[in-house]
Amino acid sequence: MKTRDQSRNWIAAAKTLSSALPYLQRYDGATVVIKLGGHAMSSDEAMDLFARDVVLMQQVGVNPVIVHGGGPAINAMLERQGVTSQFVNGRRVTDAATIEVVEMVLSGLVNKRIVQAVNRQGGTAVGISGKDGGLMTGVITDPALGFVGTPVEMNPRLLHTLFASDMIPVIAPVGAGPNGETLNINGDSAAGAIAATLKADRLLLLTDVAGVKNADGEVLTELTADHIRQLTEQGVITGGMIPKTETALEAIAGGVRAVVILDGRAPNACLLELYTEHGAGTLIRPDTR
Repeated sequence: MKTRDQSRNWIAAAKTLSSALPYLQRYDGATVVIKLGGHAMSSDEAMDLFARDVVLMQQVGVNPVIVHGGGPAINAMLERQGVTSQFVNGRRVTDAATIEVVEMVLSGLVNKRIVQAVNRQGGTAVGISGKDGGLMTGVITDPALGFVGTPVEMNPRLLHTLFASDMIPVIAPVGAGPNGETLNINGDSAAGAIAATLKADRLLLLTDVAGVKNADGEVLTELTADHIRQLTEQGVITGGMIPKTETALEAIAGGVRAVVILDGRAPNACLLELYTEHGAGTLIRPDTR
């Protein structure tokens, strides 16, 4: 027999689904690129919850693309392999020995764990790297850092083929250099470049903070590109948030409709952003002229 509390819960669930209708219609056929970081990969439970949300998004008409990082896993494997890292200005030098480990971990261990999580939830995920299908070609950013690259040329043909087959791309940020060398590309930069080449409706940058904050520590729910530049000049946006907002600005300049910086540790963060009125995190739009 149903209890009164159970009935209330079901009614609330039905109201939530009903209120989501305009957003379901809004994103039908849209492409959404999601940058997945270590926070959502910290446990099998977190991974399964994220994967379930992605499969649901695809089920209601979105073309999701997952781009992932894997710094902690790389660090652990380097230590296990006895590879000693050198640093320049606090940044790891990716030499020939290190790039082999980076590719093995990102394209192998981390990538396939995400693929398996999506498949467990009923989706069909395909794990690739930026080297597959000529997706992402880059150039070396700083010779002192070794095989660290910046994406300069994108070919999304493989991604469109996967979309047409109802498959979810899971992309490791490893690209090819101009001479065929393997390059380690920052995950946020890779996600921004992929979102731009797809002219994505949304780029979701999942982080471990609630969004961009003002000088009082309050999360700013919506910003324009000009506001981002002003806050950076004023010293309000600092530290690790600077490269994320720079990625957002580059993606918007490349044709992405909007970028959201949000807390990936929050349950159902992607669904809250796409399918509720209040959204989640900080929405960054192009300037209105």
